[in-house]
Amino acid sequence: MTAASNNLAARLRHLRLPRVCVAVTASDANALLEKAEAIVRDNPFLELRLDYLSRPGLALPKIKQFTEYHPQAVLVATCRRPPSGGRFKGSIASQLDILWRAAAAGCQLTDLELQSAVRSEPEALDRLRSAAALILSYHDFHATKNLEETLKKMVAIPADFYKVVTTANTLYDNVEMMKFIERNSDRYSLIGLCMGEQGLISRVLGLRAGSIFTFAAVSEDEKTAPGQVTARELHSTYRIEHVDAPTRIYGVAGDPVAHSLSPAVMNAALRRETVNGVYLLLHAKTLKDLLACIRDIPIHGLSVTMPYKEKIISHLDNTDAHTTKIGACNTVVRAQDGKLYGFNTDTAGVVRPLQLRLELENAKVLVLGAGGAARAAVFGLKERDAEVSILNRTPGPAQKLARSARARTIKRADLQKLFFDVIVNATPVGMGNSRESPLNQNEIRARYVFDMVYDPVETRLLKLAKAAGAQVIPGLEMFVHQAARQFEIWTGKPAPLAEMLSVVTKVLAEREALRQAAENKKH
Repeated sequence: MTAASNNLAARLRHLRLPRVCVAVTASDANALLEKAEAIVRDNPFLELRLDYLSRPGLALPKIKQFTEYHPQAVLVATCRRPPSGGRFKGSIASQLDILWRAAAAGCQLTDLELQSAVRSEPEALDRLRSAAALILSYHDFHATKNLEETLKKMVAIPADFYKVVTTANTLYDNVEMMKFIERNSDRYSLIGLCMGEQGLISRVLGLRAGSIFTFAAVSEDEKTAPGQVTARELHSTYRIEHVDAPTRIYGVAGDPVAHSLSPAVMNAALRRETVNGVYLLLHAKTLKDLLACIRDIPIHGLSVTMPYKEKIISHLDNTDAHTTKIGACNTVVRAQDGKLYGFNTDTAGVVRPLQLRLELENAKVLVLGAGGAARAAVFGLKERDAEVSILNRTPGPAQKLARSARARTIKRADLQKLFFDVIVNATPVGMGNSRESPLNQNEIRARYVFDMVYDPVETRLLKLAKAAGAQVIPGLEMFVHQAARQFEIWTGKPAPLAEMLSVVTKVLAEREALRQAAENKKH
């Protein structure tokens, strides 16, 4: 390695590279640098994807102007070829020449994939390393495997940083990646992460395992790799600058979980109460995979969603009597000794909003449904001495639940003869749309109607309830109150309810706006 390259790498290490490198793409040079201009003040570490340009050479004078105007910026020049997921179709010699010219224009780092490096002349690599710090990169778009063998091949070629990017097919692939980084980061400057939806763990936690930095996208529509997270999410939601060795890990696990509101709400609560923790999405395709991650990462607290609420109970060391009675667990705590304890906070999500409005003792409550959510609602209400009736599409499950909870069942034909203090919808009818409702307007005879569905905020049921003269309780209150109880169990601190409600309201409003925009495009 040349003295110039050694000095440059040492200078970059001394500067302590920012934790997040934002990948910037565009179809032409002007647009590329305009995007860089818009981002650089908030995130001065940028990767310029020159391979997205039809004529990358035209961007080089503009890059030189940009670096002169933004001396604080740290730029990575990348001109990746198709075998490694890039778009540059020129020769390897042309690729190296563009990277060298980008370095001459002011890019402090260049990224060259292993496949190109092994086919390059040593003199060409020496020339590139003399101009900028070299990131030698490897991408596996199919799996996470043979990490040590891959690194052995890579370190045969002198470079300043070695980047190993694989694909996570399981949550545990992230653990394998992070253990790999931990074993080797003392000897080499490594950048390591997993792609894919299941790779989020490594994108956030890889830094504390020893990865020099991680990558982010400008926006949801401009991802340069599967599963890439936006810079806004990494900074605002996951607070990546504060993730360190003592950071406690929490998450929501299920299949699927991509659209869960929990990360936005829980990370806001952790930030507000100054808890050193981060809350992640954990797309667990099997319970075995999830349990391995809980123990090996280790995960301190877990929100459990479908399809694992019932299945996870047999794998826990203990549960409270309430969870055992319901037969479903939505909250797990990992104690210091590694034991797993289960709780169910869905009942708090139903009971707390109602207690703010009326006395539950002797209140006449109708619960729609007989599944897991309905069980939590029925048992929680019965524990507070409410008079609970159950209505379900099929009578068998309703009768079974009624017997175990000492409640009663009713028939739909009886609805117009009865009046309730509260009707609780514990079915998924109306989820994701405002067209369906489990009841008709003339069947809604109640003081309050509480819909456990929270997306959309105003469901068809709630609209009909208003028209029928009832007061309504949106499902987001249920979501926030059950999440607040989880937060209290995990941290021992009171949950910032107002902050959590504000965040979930904002996120749902943004989703609704996107949904409306998509609908408008169709028409």
